Amino acid sequence: MQEDAIGAKVGFPKGFMWGASTSAHQVEGGNHNHWTVWELAHAAELAKTAQKRYGHLIDWEEIKTKVTNPSNYISGRGVDHYKRYEDDFKVLKQLNLNSYRFCIEWSRLEPEEGKWNQSAIDHYREYIEKLIEMDIEPVLNIWHWTMPVWFTNKGAFAKYSNIKYFDRLVQKIADEYGHQLKYVITLNEPNVYTSFSYLIGLWPPQEKSWFNGLQVYWNLVQAHRRAYKILKKAHPHLQIGIATQLANIQAKRPHNLFDELSTKIMRYGWNWWFLTRIRRYQDFVGCNYYFTDHYTGLMKRINPKTPLSDLGWYMEPEGLYPILLRAWAHYKKPIIVTENGVADAKDEHRRWWLEESIIAMERTISEGVEIKGYFHWSLLDNFEWADGWWPKFGLVAVDREHGMRRTVRPSAKWFAAKIKSLS
Repeated sequence: MQEDAIGAKVGFPKGFMWGASTSAHQVEGGNHNHWTVWELAHAAELAKTAQKRYGHLIDWEEIKTKVTNPSNYISGRGVDHYKRYEDDFKVLKQLNLNSYRFCIEWSRLEPEEGKWNQSAIDHYREYIEKLIEMDIEPVLNIWHWTMPVWFTNKGAFAKYSNIKYFDRLVQKIADEYGHQLKYVITLNEPNVYTSFSYLIGLWPPQEKSWFNGLQVYWNLVQAHRRAYKILKKAHPHLQIGIATQLANIQAKRPHNLFDELSTKIMRYGWNWWFLTRIRRYQDFVGCNYYFTDHYTGLMKRINPKTPLSDLGWYMEPEGLYPILLRAWAHYKKPIIVTENGVADAKDEHRRWWLEESIIAMERTISEGVEIKGYFHWSLLDNFEWADGWWPKFGLVAVDREHGMRRTVRPSAKWFAAKIKSLS
């Protein structure tokens, strides 16, 4: 830890969680849930329309073969993390990471309504125990978008009456694993899920209904509140929150009245609406940061044309600094950066992204903000939902065509050395 100009200690606090994130469906392989059903039904269509979605990208010629192949959109074997998790945990240690955010796959625990799969329950218990044995802090994420088919057949979170099924899952997780944990995340990015599944219709169930979307969003608020109470009653020591996608939303033309108004509306609707409604039901604010977005007075997003990630997303890693300051100002609760990363198959930008993110957190901490951890997305190359396999977010590359071979990227080696120097 370094000193500032007047000799005060600044930097990352003792016990800071340096980690990486994954989600079950994106890495495990062998799942059967509403997403796998949707993948099989839509893979051919996604391949056929790939040029419309990706043809503008600078690397189109390099990715064309992959994105026009239906197999790109099938999660299938994943990266075999369900079987290889112990080896992947060894990579965490190799990278000097002391914590790990992971997701439990609901469809494995309860493949049929009301019927628990004991082998899956035992698997995740052993999974958590192995992390603890290796001195890696487990951060359990209950829901990362995927659901059992029986639950979606009932209408999923579009029906308030269905929350009771999620309550039952939360209680089961509390009973089975709560005593082993310190941190639990109930929901991942409810704003992203609601938008893509119910407002713009890109993800299952592919609806375009503001009425249904707002109903789902409100029901997810209720699902979190109820989950918080269940978990706290069973294990008062647990630190509980959600992981929400927070964007650094800016006016395209600073000081322009209409652009500033549009920015305020977008900031509240996207960043703060959900968090404000659970503010008494969270012990920390989970922040997933990927985007700095610039808005005009017509609520239109117009971002700079460079630099761009492989997915064509504008890259501004230093935008983490203002969003952390705003989250602290709103809620005055500890913050955990639960996701932060970049699609970068050639590993050209990831070190820069990591370095700027670390600097952003250092600046924020120096201004009195309490940050408890940073989890990079992702530990492994993984299945990126409707984009499939071609985007590469991993600190560790995975060669799915040659035995799922893991290769630590140069940027990850730099990150490991940086963490060591900060400890």
